[in-house]
Amino acid sequence: VQLQASGGGLVQAGGSLRLSCAASGFTAEHRSIGWFRQASGREREGVACISLNDRDPYYAESVRGRFTISSNNARNTVSLQMNNLQPEDTAVYYCAEMWRPYSCLLVSYEYEHWGQGTLVTVSS
Repeated sequence: VQLQASGGGLVQAGGSLRLSCAASGFTAEHRSIGWFRQASGREREGVACISLNDRDPYYAESVRGRFTISSNNARNTVSLQMNNLQPEDTAVYYCAEMWRPYSCLLVSYEYEHWGQGTLVTVSS
């Protein structure tokens, strides 16, 4: 299984970015994809996840209402639309994959495969 995250960049506060996670080496059935982020000097935290069977999303409280996760199972891609970005959203964002057909979790140690990360920088 390989995951490739892309779409990071520099944006002003209030702006938007769309991250993409391209997955290969597995079929969508029974899988969930999560987005995590790690800011400099801080613990990695879960942002959003989606179970690919039913496309049921779950969000961390800190991003709910601003971020939207979606999947295109035919293309094995998962996107994270991030709106109204704030400086505290600055971090390296990672996508990760786990075997879980429904009700994804934002528990990092449950995820088996990880992408390389993409940097999001939000200026004030």
